[in-house]
Amino acid sequence: MVKVSVNIVTYNQAAFIEEAIRNAVSQITTFPYEVIVADDCSTDGTQEVIKRLHEEFPDRIRPILHQKNLGGAGKFNAITAIEASKGKYIATMDGDDYWTSPHKLQKQVEFMDAHPECSTCFHNAQIIWEDGTYAPELVNGPDQKEISTIEDLVGEDEIWFMATSSVMFRNGLLNDYPDWFYQSKSGDIPRYILLAKKGKIGYIPEVMSVYRKNRGGVSFTDYVWDAEFLNNRIGMYEGINRELEYRFDKVLRKNIARYYRMMLESKQYEKSYFRRMGLALKYLNLGRPGWPVTRRIIRDYVIPTPVMKVYSAIRLLPYRL
Repeated sequence: MVKVSVNIVTYNQAAFIEEAIRNAVSQITTFPYEVIVADDCSTDGTQEVIKRLHEEFPDRIRPILHQKNLGGAGKFNAITAIEASKGKYIATMDGDDYWTSPHKLQKQVEFMDAHPECSTCFHNAQIIWEDGTYAPELVNGPDQKEISTIEDLVGEDEIWFMATSSVMFRNGLLNDYPDWFYQSKSGDIPRYILLAKKGKIGYIPEVMSVYRKNRGGVSFTDYVWDAEFLNNRIGMYEGINRELEYRFDKVLRKNIARYYRMMLESKQYEKSYFRRMGLALKYLNLGRPGWPVTRRIIRDYVIPTPVMKVYSAIRLLPYRL
């Protein structure tokens, strides 16, 4: 019986996918596991690499080669891999990442077997920039908690401390996705929220994978000054707020407010006074910032520019006389 289903999801990663797959099939374990490689209709030769490796490892690799892109920034591709998984546990990997320890699966399975209260576990990972823009760094610092709960995933800012290729979770926990999950452009954040509802999250303080950042990666399609992206993030956190039955409403309202604040500078609204004014009022209502910030927002986005010019002229009038 398969103990672990490795889910490798990929799209246009022909330069990296072979390393990811070979890392996966080279794991040393005391149990059987499978490697599911789900490709979202790549156009750069990724599928040809997967087919070649499937011929080399026919008993280990199960390809899912979509002939039409499923969209959703890879989320729907990932769902197909999860649904096809036969293992008790699912270990995830992005097609441009790779594992650095041949004992990764063994160590995570031993942890999960020993901690039935955990729905998920992860380990430390190294971040490297493919173009050398920044020096390598670790995802998790020495203060990372051994056991996390859903409270650790919710904050006034966006929280991220689990590299995708470091995560293992129990199969069968993600069977019924809410509408907000499908609508979100992010896959990992909603998935971890749903998993944390089912159990605790364990941490293994060992670096066993590499999170590779490259200019073709999904993260570079997320533009923080793009209104469409920001609106999607607002919808995602509103969905999370409902999902958690408003237990963290105060915190999540401040998180949502951040995106309204960023949207004030978005390219779509930079020349629209009325839209920016509406966004500014939403930000003030949700974020409840201190008076210095409130005054600046009102001055820059709520009071019309001609009125501010008249006001400034009146204030300066005594100094001109």
